[in-house]
Amino acid sequence: MRLETLDDWFRSHVLEVDSRQQPRWRRGLLFCLRLAYAVSRDVARGHLTLRAMSLVYTTLLSMVPLLAVSFSVLKAFGVHNQIEPALAGFLAPLGSRGEEITTRVIDFVENIQVGVLGALGLLLLLYTVIALLQKVERAFNETWRVQRPRGFAQRFSDYLSVLLVGPVLIFAALGITASVLGSDFVRSLGTVAPLGALINLATRLVPYVLVIAAFTFVYLFVPNTRVRPLSALVGALVAGVLWQSSGLVFASVIAGSANYTAIYSAFATLIVFMIWLYLSWLILLIGSSIAYYHQHPRRLLLLGDAPELSPRLRERAALGVMSCVAQAHYARETPPDDEALAARLHMPADALQPVVDALREAGLLRALEQEGEPSGYLPGTPPEETPAVEVLAAVRRHGERAGLDLASLALPPALDSLLGRRETAAAEPLAGLTVRDLTERGPGAPVREVTEARSRASQGA
Repeated sequence: MRLETLDDWFRSHVLEVDSRQQPRWRRGLLFCLRLAYAVSRDVARGHLTLRAMSLVYTTLLSMVPLLAVSFSVLKAFGVHNQIEPALAGFLAPLGSRGEEITTRVIDFVENIQVGVLGALGLLLLLYTVIALLQKVERAFNETWRVQRPRGFAQRFSDYLSVLLVGPVLIFAALGITASVLGSDFVRSLGTVAPLGALINLATRLVPYVLVIAAFTFVYLFVPNTRVRPLSALVGALVAGVLWQSSGLVFASVIAGSANYTAIYSAFATLIVFMIWLYLSWLILLIGSSIAYYHQHPRRLLLLGDAPELSPRLRERAALGVMSCVAQAHYARETPPDDEALAARLHMPADALQPVVDALREAGLLRALEQEGEPSGYLPGTPPEETPAVEVLAAVRRHGERAGLDLASLALPPALDSLLGRRETAAAEPLAGLTVRDLTERGPGAPVREVTEARSRASQGA
């Protein structure tokens, strides 16, 4: 079977099938196949691989400063000696090369003297660490199709909490787990035949559980959007199992191979280390992509990259957004945010974002901000005084600027007059209607029905 034929078969039998008409087991199978196809497509197109490669470079520059900051924080709690075992565990798939890298990195960290660095050196040290966190956030935002990064104030507080609280929580969890598993009580239970097998199994599963818990926290915290815990857990479950399993394969296939030493000589350790970093970041981003598609299953049906609404959809979506916001305003409900608007209109949030930006730029929407980020939208002007045609005009002129607008477009006078009359005729059905009128029949009511209702009312009067 040729590749084109296989692709056509997959589209017709998997991607284009209406899963709502299928049994539950078939819906689950279709979702898993679509999810695997979407993630594989992202990897094949380089969306995830390029971000993983860029994070490898940033990690090489930031690893020692990051560990130095963590070392300073953990030293205040007396648990700084836990860094070396944790780093050795992360580099365990590299075999003897991992032990060598761990020893050298820890030597670098211990030899850093903050008092000698001075104010400028300390600022550069912190900047390198923050640059890594910012790069990681940008990679996850791109995976989640988030266009707005965190504000400066929120970024400062979140990054500071990661640097100060994160290491303490991580190594505290590792220490508690090691203490519980190594306690005399657990050892005594291990002598009992049934419980001994269960404890042995639990000991083997603990690394998986800790990795899955860490990945879940990353998927919940890092993207600058609201991530559902279940979606984060699903992505972390797949990524955690994949990461732990790939470590075993990496240790036996790549790290244990003598070819790298024969080819790269003294650089073999660095090359193998970079490959493992790349694989780790790629798996982490794959898990983030799985979490995204699990939370937004409609995106599995969109085969393109970033969906872009047609002019017709933009105009209708703009009227729908204003109707939803006005309806929530009059009902005294919680102002809808980006995710709520996307759910109400059955549109991807990233595709709807340019429409919301156009309405905000025109002053028709006002954003409620929480820690520098929009947390909901209110009408920018009274809905009963906002003409519906102004909503359409806002999205149609969005993106125009000096030198790239109607005034700079040279058209024959006859054609310009004809297009002007066409726009006037197209706006006639909305003449006299306001945004408040669009909420009378609900946010999903067609504009034509609202217009006909007003026409019948005026004729009856």
